[in-house]
Amino acid sequence: MTTDDQLPFTQPEFASNPEQRCPCVLLLDTSGSMQGQPIAELNQGLVQLKDELMADKMAMLRVELSVITFGPVQVLNDFQTPDIWLPPQLHAGGDTPMGAAIEQGLNVIDLRKQVYRSNGMSYYRPWVFLITDGAPTDAWKNAAALVHAGDNDQRKTFSFFAVGVEGANFEILQQISVRQPLKLKGLRFRDLFSWLSRSLGGVARSTPGDVVPIENPTIPGGWAAV
Repeated sequence: MTTDDQLPFTQPEFASNPEQRCPCVLLLDTSGSMQGQPIAELNQGLVQLKDELMADKMAMLRVELSVITFGPVQVLNDFQTPDIWLPPQLHAGGDTPMGAAIEQGLNVIDLRKQVYRSNGMSYYRPWVFLITDGAPTDAWKNAAALVHAGDNDQRKTFSFFAVGVEGANFEILQQISVRQPLKLKGLRFRDLFSWLSRSLGGVARSTPGDVVPIENPTIPGGWAAV
């Protein structure tokens, strides 16, 4: 990504913080099966994500979060840096329109890239992070095709990660995600979001286009299994 310094800022947040951006979309399953402890642990994990990003000076300036829930699909917040972002209080209910949620997530990324370009802002390859405990209740194959088209070594449009909670349909997740979907051990959402914070922080401290090594979450004691 190149930066055109001749372009004026049209967004006030870029004038006050001209740092390059690291956008991340969280696609969170809030369907009825997440009721009880799962949704409570997910809420606590989001709070931890904010706290850890706020403790990383570079991540606080460069990471931008957008939260989209599905059951039904709702964009809870557009891209915001951690100092502005408020972790939402999620409530479980409804079905699992995963396909529509993924398409919505990819759409908000495209729109955000347009904003970056119009403001001459450089940015890192966006992350899309899906967490689900079920199977799609809507059409999902078009979403899978979009993921495969955008998350490859040639285009590098975004990086897509899928995490399945107990009860998730991993057969479908494997068809959606280019990367091997990960299985969350128990309800270790806080460990997951701590890992996500460290990973985004590592990206934020790099130069756009660099290959940044990511900590393997499946190591002994890690939060994930394959």
